[in-house]
Amino acid sequence: MFNPIKLLKLSLTKFSLLRDFLLASILTGFLSGIFVVIYDTLAKLIAYILYKGNPLSSISELPVWYVFLVPIISILIVNYIVSKDKSVKEYGVSEIAEIVDEKKEMLTLKNLFLKIIASAISLGSGFAMGNEGPSAAIGAMIAHKIHTLLKFPKNLIKPLISVGASSGIAAIFVSPITGIAFAIESIAYNFVKSYITFIIVGSLSAFTISVKYLDSFIFIYSAGRVIDDRYIFLTALFIPFITFFIYMYLILQDKILYVLNLKLFNKFGKYKDIIFAVIGGSVIALILLISPYAGFSGHNIVTMLINSEKTIPMIFILELLILRIFATSFSIYSNAIGGMFVPLMSIGALTGYLFGEIIFHFNIDIEPFYFAAIGASVFMGVLMKLPFTSIVLALEITNDYNVVVATGISVAIISYLTRLNFNIKKFNTININFSNFSIH
Repeated sequence: MFNPIKLLKLSLTKFSLLRDFLLASILTGFLSGIFVVIYDTLAKLIAYILYKGNPLSSISELPVWYVFLVPIISILIVNYIVSKDKSVKEYGVSEIAEIVDEKKEMLTLKNLFLKIIASAISLGSGFAMGNEGPSAAIGAMIAHKIHTLLKFPKNLIKPLISVGASSGIAAIFVSPITGIAFAIESIAYNFVKSYITFIIVGSLSAFTISVKYLDSFIFIYSAGRVIDDRYIFLTALFIPFITFFIYMYLILQDKILYVLNLKLFNKFGKYKDIIFAVIGGSVIALILLISPYAGFSGHNIVTMLINSEKTIPMIFILELLILRIFATSFSIYSNAIGGMFVPLMSIGALTGYLFGEIIFHFNIDIEPFYFAAIGASVFMGVLMKLPFTSIVLALEITNDYNVVVATGISVAIISYLTRLNFNIKKFNTININFSNFSIH
């Protein structure tokens, strides 16, 4: 029999739960923003302490032996942390995705603390890593604690973790729409229909905190919705150009360094990580001595290139591009902890700017910074298998349809071309089990 009182109570209970979940999403977002800012500040503080000032200017003033010592000792510390807790090495975004898919248990506070420390040391000592992985983990842990504190039903823990991870990513990107797209495409795709509102609220809440303290990517020369046919047509030339450098990156990372890593494992066994850490630390030190801009996350490079009115010498850009490719690849194999989003963007921005300079020297009147913006989105989108995020990134940073259209076309075609010769894992991270391998 129809019972209006029971139906009303049920409706009120459901409304109260939705209200509480919305408030929890906002709280998760704000707290994620605060703790991500603290984490990012810690990494920068470590860099200032280790290199006795702003490393981009102070490294050239330091003794060579000291510059070598910093990354080598730092990466040995990171490898020691990894040896004590293997989960520290896992990429935070894919780790949270597995938790949401119920393929993995929730990370502990100890896991998160060690991951943050290892990541901050890796970033601060100059390894070419990003910070979206630990940021996602921070947001997820905050969401998990809020779920426990507010005693939500068990079936809401995964959605709230998705909200937390999205908030952490939006905070560190200082780009809420890109953060939301990244989180949906990589983590929260199972909850898009039911919980997208809460993901948006959490991400925007985190952004309102981080935007006050962290630097976002800004493109100051946007043409808006005006389409310039020159950039669209030149995309046909840009696609094989950037594909060459994507192949170079993948050959170095997935072929040459993979084989070297495997040989070290066969010869030295359990000491392989220590040996490669010393090799990787030495390579990073040498790169920092040549050009400090080739190390660290690469955020400064992207910002500089997509807004540069002045002509930057092609030789300098090519040098920096090759150094960044080596720095990023060796950082991964040295077990440096962090993400790949911004490092890959920096390589793409350098590739795009180099292409623009070459075209400009053929008396074609174009601005290299346009292709720097396109390259940044394309390189990341292809190698992290995040095509939708790359288009959203291009739109949010530039608000320029020339960049957006070129990015979409390039990512689609280059993703197909790379799949012909490489098996790219999502997020482009390395997690190799050598127990069943051998090489002679």
